[in-house]
Amino acid sequence: MAAPASCAPPPSLQIAKSKMVAGTLVRNIATNSVLRSGVQSHAATAGGHQGGYKLWRNLSFLVAIPGVGLCMANAILRIREHPHDPPEFKPYDHLRKRDKRFPWGEGQKSLFHNPHMNALPGGYEHDSH
Repeated sequence: MAAPASCAPPPSLQIAKSKMVAGTLVRNIATNSVLRSGVQSHAATAGGHQGGYKLWRNLSFLVAIPGVGLCMANAILRIREHPHDPPEFKPYDHLRKRDKRFPWGEGQKSLFHNPHMNALPGGYEHDSH
């Protein structure tokens, strides 16, 4: 059976109901945007100027300094287990080519010359330690 026409709500009530729904929708959107902006600003300041130095101080003392210590220990241990013999001298012309003398010293040694590891065109400066 069809409902009688008299059971339908009057148009003024339908308009009021739609205004209430629209008002609720606008209120929900406004509340959500306020909450989101509040969360974002809190997240932005949480690690900023409100105690961020403590995090970096702790990272420096608990991560960086022990990391440097471990790298130093690794380097020291590797130096001890390998001998310091210079590489074998091979008189290849293209390895130590000197077209022009260096402008310092005698002209054969590079600026940061290591007599133990860097050979001159004629060979190493000395054979033993």
